Amino acid sequence: MEEIKKAIRTIPDFPKKGILFYDITTLLKDGRKFKSAIDRLSSKFLNKKIDAVISIESRGFIIGSAIAYRLGAGIVPVRKKGKLPYKTYKATYKLEYGEDALEIHQDAIKPNSNVLIVDDLLATGGTVSAVIELIKKLKGRIVGIVFLIELSFLKGKEKLKGFDYFSLIQY
Repeated sequence: MEEIKKAIRTIPDFPKKGILFYDITTLLKDGRKFKSAIDRLSSKFLNKKIDAVISIESRGFIIGSAIAYRLGAGIVPVRKKGKLPYKTYKATYKLEYGEDALEIHQDAIKPNSNVLIVDDLLATGGTVSAVIELIKKLKGRIVGIVFLIELSFLKGKEKLKGFDYFSLIQY
């Protein structure tokens, strides 16, 4: 695990002063370490009959696509408002200064589908909470939620009580 953690570059003061950004592009370019991360993230769900991996814009698309392939599941993108071309459901979530919204196609999953939510990073939990709301609107069954990285000090996991969640790396 430490090898994967070391492959992630940290960039201070990005995108603004006081923020430490965890750049996963350095992990992604190392095929062996990227494969190891995907294998570890997906291993718990190999026998769970996942119908769809719900991947969150934008780095979640990369992680989610690889996990969906490993699980033999479909992939469903959740995007920022206005980016999906068909009828959507929308959920809003709070940002430090205001609100943002995520959308999913209304026909993205069938009711009672087994879904796995995937994102690259768990911070405050606002984004994933919005995605959970969207999956509930579609009547999907959330089998699990996985993150490559968790910023434990921001306590996002408190918003995931009652869900099977896993993060590979914690800071």
